[in-house]
Amino acid sequence: MSDPRYPVGKFISPEAYTTEFRNACLLGLEQAPAKLELAVAGLTEAQLDTPYRDGGWTVRQVVHHVADSHMQSYLRCKFAVSEDNFTVKPYDEAAWAQFEDATHLPVEVSLSLLRGLHRRWVAWFRSLPEQAFSRTMFHPENGDMSWDLVVALYSWHCRHHTAHIEELRMQKGW
Repeated sequence: MSDPRYPVGKFISPEAYTTEFRNACLLGLEQAPAKLELAVAGLTEAQLDTPYRDGGWTVRQVVHHVADSHMQSYLRCKFAVSEDNFTVKPYDEAAWAQFEDATHLPVEVSLSLLRGLHRRWVAWFRSLPEQAFSRTMFHPENGDMSWDLVVALYSWHCRHHTAHIEELRMQKGW
């Protein structure tokens, strides 16, 4: 059986980034909110408060985490274009997942946010010239991250967390 923490596998950065690969990842980012919305459609409050695996976050926390994470990345990208040598400020994802908004707010709050955020984020990425995707920002835990890497990573991140919910639904027969 595969590792339930990584239902689509761990993120692997390609050796080389191509325009075609980037466009596929941008399409993934564009479609992600609808896919996440479909993954949680019809779930009851009790189901939303079910962990996707032993020791894992609840479905509700996963949805709110995706919104938190993608807001962070969107803003990091904007800072990186407006500041030289931008350094990312990491945040404690596990702590954020325990905040009241992540444990009790309806998932629609974050789904709505993601629809607008991804529309802006993808439009912004598509407005950039080709050479901009090699631009980097420094992440204290991950080192230099190109925008090509960011696009690929967050496209994977969407699939990763949507798959957590889909796998749980299959296991539980929801």
